Amino acid sequence: MPKNKGKGGKTRRRGKNEADGVKRELIFKEDGQEYAQVLKMLGNARIELQCFDGEKRLGTIRGKMRKKVWINVGDIVLVGLRDFQDEKCDVILKYSADEARNLKTYGELPDNTQINETGDQEEGDEIDFEFDVDETNLATLIGDGGSRQSLASGDVIARQSARSETGE
Repeated sequence: MPKNKGKGGKTRRRGKNEADGVKRELIFKEDGQEYAQVLKMLGNARIELQCFDGEKRLGTIRGKMRKKVWINVGDIVLVGLRDFQDEKCDVILKYSADEARNLKTYGELPDNTQINETGDQEEGDEIDFEFDVDETNLATLIGDGGSRQSLASGDVIARQSARSETGE
């Protein structure tokens, strides 16, 4: 059986994203390139894009980006246009939310562009929910002793669980 002479296997190669936190220089479009927003993930490294020149195109994620740079719906990407196929393009670069905001301030992207900011929420942030329950109806429902009551249509139907009856 041969000895492993390499420096690790697949798991070692997966942990090579050391440059994630480092800011990179903002890359602008050149001739034959266009900015686009992801509309739909189609599978097999293909995505449906809305380019900012008004065209809807089928984009292919280049091999260097597959399984390394994850692209989601709503992301802003830089695509390379094809000379021989106008309806297809190749994804060259994915912009982070900060980079996309910078492009918008520089006037590269239209003002009506919505930048996808999912995943930017920190652990300490909380999402508040509001419920439309009348406090008088809630008091009557809770204090009823386990029976079911239904309110007017659209309101909450509450019931006390069987655990309260058994003493749990």
